Amino acid sequence: MEISSNGIIINVICESDFIPKHKTAIIFLHGFTGSGNDWHFLTENLNPNYFPIAIDLPGHGKTKVPNDLRFYSTEAYANVINVVLDYFKIDKTIIFGYSMGGRTALSFAAKYPQKVISFILESSTAGIDEEAERVSRIKTDTEIADSILTNGINSFVDYWMNLPFFLSLKSLDDNEYSKLIERKKQNSAIGLANSLKGFSTGRMSSVWNELPKFNFPTLLIAGSLDRKYVRINKMMNNKIKNSELKIIQDCGHNTHLENKQEFTILVNNFLNSLK
Repeated sequence: MEISSNGIIINVICESDFIPKHKTAIIFLHGFTGSGNDWHFLTENLNPNYFPIAIDLPGHGKTKVPNDLRFYSTEAYANVINVVLDYFKIDKTIIFGYSMGGRTALSFAAKYPQKVISFILESSTAGIDEEAERVSRIKTDTEIADSILTNGINSFVDYWMNLPFFLSLKSLDDNEYSKLIERKKQNSAIGLANSLKGFSTGRMSSVWNELPKFNFPTLLIAGSLDRKYVRINKMMNNKIKNSELKIIQDCGHNTHLENKQEFTILVNNFLNSLK
């Protein structure tokens, strides 16, 4: 379904526009180059007490956004969640975010902690504190964004999927891997470029100092092969009072695709513990 607000049309994937009273909403936020369709394997096996709502973030999937970087800022990404909550008349929600989606979730919670019941964050970060590192990351992401516009979406996705972060995804079944690549290539070049420029990890407002203020239950997930994000998530786990970290063995950055079965069990066990 599509939700129109403030000049953008947000694409949302869910069962209906009505949430049964006995169900709790979960907002699903994909990673960079992904879309709300990435979560189908999980939402169809989700604990039935929960109502999944998968969002195509600005620059991705079928969400339509003007070619204006203001619509790709940290604040704009967080506001997309607010628009969806308002549409469904949700006061508080669980938020599930992978990578860039996790950064969106953390940015939202830093501003609206009263609207969050719980977190599930996969392979994500609370931002970059060090100024020099932030500047360097902005420069790198801007160069990549420019290359997307110059070389096109197909060339970029081939480059992106051959980064060390994602090489372990090549262990997927050939058919599944091909479908994954095809989904990513359905994104628009302008959308991905603007997403990198506007919501680069370097431009994201760091929320490390906000983490100790989060009092809601949090599940952190990382893959053992993704050493950088194992380290980052250990740091996050130390700062968030009511959190637990699960490391899925022999997986890289995208644990939810590399080991769907264990990932689904971890998520449902966590959701069961909330009741």
